[in-house]
Amino acid sequence: MNKTLLLIIVDFLFLNLIALTRWERAEPVRPKEPPVPQVAANNTNSQDQDLVALMKQSLADEQAARAQLAQELQSAQGTLDQRTQTLSQLQAEKTRLSTALGETQQKAQTLAQQYAAAAQDASMTKDQLAEMQKELQARQAELEKQKQDIAALNKAQAESQQKIEDLNVAVKVSEQEKQLLSETADTLRTQVAAERQEREKVQATTTELAHGVGQLAENSSQLRQEIRENTPINENTLYNEFLANRVQTDFTASRPVLIGSGQRTEMAHTLLIQDGPQVYAVVHADDTPFTFGPQIPGIDWQKISVTFSKPPYQSPAPKLSFLALDPRIIAIPVDPAQVTALGVKVYQTALDPFKFPDAVLISKGGKGYGEVAFKLDPSTPGYVKMDNRLFKRLFGDFSPSTGDLVLSKTGEFLGIMVNNEYCAVVNNFLPARTITTGESTGEEHTGAMLDTFAARLQSLPFRLQ
Repeated sequence: MNKTLLLIIVDFLFLNLIALTRWERAEPVRPKEPPVPQVAANNTNSQDQDLVALMKQSLADEQAARAQLAQELQSAQGTLDQRTQTLSQLQAEKTRLSTALGETQQKAQTLAQQYAAAAQDASMTKDQLAEMQKELQARQAELEKQKQDIAALNKAQAESQQKIEDLNVAVKVSEQEKQLLSETADTLRTQVAAERQEREKVQATTTELAHGVGQLAENSSQLRQEIRENTPINENTLYNEFLANRVQTDFTASRPVLIGSGQRTEMAHTLLIQDGPQVYAVVHADDTPFTFGPQIPGIDWQKISVTFSKPPYQSPAPKLSFLALDPRIIAIPVDPAQVTALGVKVYQTALDPFKFPDAVLISKGGKGYGEVAFKLDPSTPGYVKMDNRLFKRLFGDFSPSTGDLVLSKTGEFLGIMVNNEYCAVVNNFLPARTITTGESTGEEHTGAMLDTFAARLQSLPFRLQ
């Protein structure tokens, strides 16, 4: 019997014996008994024999279990050997397939190279064939052209032969004509001399007539100009011309402020006016950021930009001027290139603004128009007084206001309204102050300049302010 198993069984029985014994009770005094008979001793030996039989049976079961375990181990070892053999076969098959795959890839690469070479050869063959066909067509075209040239040469040769024959005939005819001409030359000389004298007489008469026609044309041009200057133009026509020739002028100015935005943007529709060689766009100061008055502190504008636009054309103005006749009138110079690009009519200043007692007033860049009478006021030279009452009666709520443009009845520029009653007659563009537009306007000290203009306006009569 296995010693380990025997020790385990003995320990187990000993522990059960200890657990089942009641140690807390005192063992009672047992009476003396007679000696145990021989039969009791035999019973103890019988229990030991049962224990030994049980242990033999356990040992037999253990041996059977070990035999079965050994058999299963042997079966598992056989299965492992078989799987190892199968794995070796699979590994060998994998190696063989890898080798075959490498060979196949190499063959595929070789075939790809052969295919590329064959495709290149085929492409070269197609290119050569196309080149040969192109060359053949070129040679055929050249051959056809040569045939046409030969036919043309044959035709030209036939024509030349015919011309030679015609020239021979013409030479004979010319010789005959030469003889006839030599006979009539003397007669012609006599006739030419007579005609020359007659031509000199006609030329002298023509010179006198041309001089008279020139004088007549000059007188006619002066007459047309005089008629034009003395013929009033309908206000509808003048307004329609204004709409076609007005130019949008955009002003943007900025300066530092403590509260709100320091940038102002204004827009005005005006006309281009010519004074000598220079052309100007004229607007009122109220239509620009440069309003001035005693209630506005003189803060310098730091940046000013002026832009002319007549869609789709746009162009900046490099400077602007406040006119000496009234600083509320601002003139912006326009160079010839800008005038051409804008493509509008350039108006002239009125040479005789008081020829007609009425004028045409165009309000707020074209929002309204009408004919209004005006009068001269000896106390306000350089200004004319517009008849507001008559204008209101003819046109209802529409009445003159600051910044309205005024045209004479002949279509010339008369002036601009400085308030609701008086129009400044613009007959020159002498500047009181000119400032340059751009980023460095702060150097122009515009605040002090506007304060000076405000003081000048305060010195004017109240009806002109």
